Amino acid sequence: MAKRERTAAGQKDETLLDLSHLRRETRTALELAVVALAPSELMDRLAKSAGLLEAIAELPTDSAPVVALVPGLMTSARSALDDWHTWYRRYLEKKIARG
Repeated sequence: MAKRERTAAGQKDETLLDLSHLRRETRTALELAVVALAPSELMDRLAKSAGLLEAIAELPTDSAPVVALVPGLMTSARSALDDWHTWYRRYLEKKIARG
């Protein structure tokens, strides 16, 4: 029984760490997108994800809003980040001098 409890706790910690990394990466991507004048739709998606991630970080992890929002939020935040990285590679990376 103790082994099962450790596994469940380990998975919960992993999820909290994943959320923390996702929140930080989304905030950074939003800041860079604003400075780079990325398309407004992309900035809006990043802003929505960053804002919701910030809001749920303040709530207990087992609260109903967190439990309800996290799965979809992680999916939409990762999608926005993927689109940011794609936009960055296509439009911005070429313009930044390497040296």
